[in-house]
Amino acid sequence: MDALKLLALDEENLGVVSAHVQDAVFKVAGISYDARRGQLFLVINRFVWENAEGKRRNFERRRAVLSFKRVIAVRSIGFDRADVEAVLDLLALRFSVKGEGPEGTIELVLAGEASIMLDVECIEAQLADTGGAWETAFKPRHPKGA
Repeated sequence: MDALKLLALDEENLGVVSAHVQDAVFKVAGISYDARRGQLFLVINRFVWENAEGKRRNFERRRAVLSFKRVIAVRSIGFDRADVEAVLDLLALRFSVKGEGPEGTIELVLAGEASIMLDVECIEAQLADTGGAWETAFKPRHPKGA
């Protein structure tokens, strides 16, 4: 499979990126925020959902970087940012527009009722596989209706 590279500049595109990062895992140490440049980066291990359909085993995870630009502020709840070895599970990306837009808040919804909120001037997100793929026998499962 070729390396995945996606760019989101609106809410619809962000939904596509969200689908590709569902069930990605990352350590708190993999979060990097550069306030001066208004950029946040996450080094993640994403589950390759696009190759999982119909398979019963031999699933894949890939190392990737999820980045957000034009970030004004970052807030988080539900986890200890000082615990750099803590592993977080990314469930979805959501956008809430502020006023008439394009500014708003991108919420990174995490397992365990945790989240990271990014106040942004507008949506500008990128997902890029950076190499490093490996096989996993585990396919994330979600309760019906969740």
